[in-house]
Amino acid sequence: MNKTIYFIANWKMNGNHNSIKEIELVFRFLKKSAINKFIKIIFCPPATLINFFRIKIRNRLINFGAQDISKINVDNGPFTGQLSANILKNSGANYVIIGHSEKRLIDEDFKTIKEKINVALKNKLKVIFCIGEDLSQKKRGLSLKILKKQILSSLEKKINFNNLIIAYEPVWSIGTGIVPSNNYLNKVYVDLKNFLKKKYNVNSPIMLYGGSVTKDNVATLGDISLISGFLIGGASLKATSFIKIIKNYFK
Repeated sequence: MNKTIYFIANWKMNGNHNSIKEIELVFRFLKKSAINKFIKIIFCPPATLINFFRIKIRNRLINFGAQDISKINVDNGPFTGQLSANILKNSGANYVIIGHSEKRLIDEDFKTIKEKINVALKNKLKVIFCIGEDLSQKKRGLSLKILKKQILSSLEKKINFNNLIIAYEPVWSIGTGIVPSNNYLNKVYVDLKNFLKKKYNVNSPIMLYGGSVTKDNVATLGDISLISGFLIGGASLKATSFIKIIKNYFK
């Protein structure tokens, strides 16, 4: 194993203080497992839980991230409902998810996403940048065109990829149980790698897959060499299913 494999748990609008039990089970598994040196585990719970979880678990084996960030680059001020980079960092977050399709659907456009990415990177938060086409776009053969547009519209030309992770999540796969074939995914990731090299001069971007990842399909997805990990939704809420995904990847 010559690269780090990411397992990112996007809890969305789920979890409470009792959910620490799930993270503690994952932590105990990692402490006993030899694979912990090859992986990075990042939990992204609702923002109200990050600090509570971080206080309970202070160990490099478990990292925490936020699901959103304010586009306003100030530490604090009269901005009702906003969470600044400074607030997130002080709560224990080192990562932040930006551009998820569920956020795009509600209130995010390209301009907002770009502003949020810039704020996060300026404040030394690592960005998990989500891209993905919907089913209509896929059926019309527009997948790669849409992905490239999302990237070009959201990233500065001279952006530093050292703190940027790209998570490809086809919208039509999220929560549906439908996972693209390996042939389809391999073409997507090869094209994305070539595109990122041409436009941003990055040789080895960290690219993840998200969308109905389970213990039953993770090993097959792992056969795609350009995938460096997974953004996992519902299957990450319970330690048993999350741990099985991690174990099955390394089988």
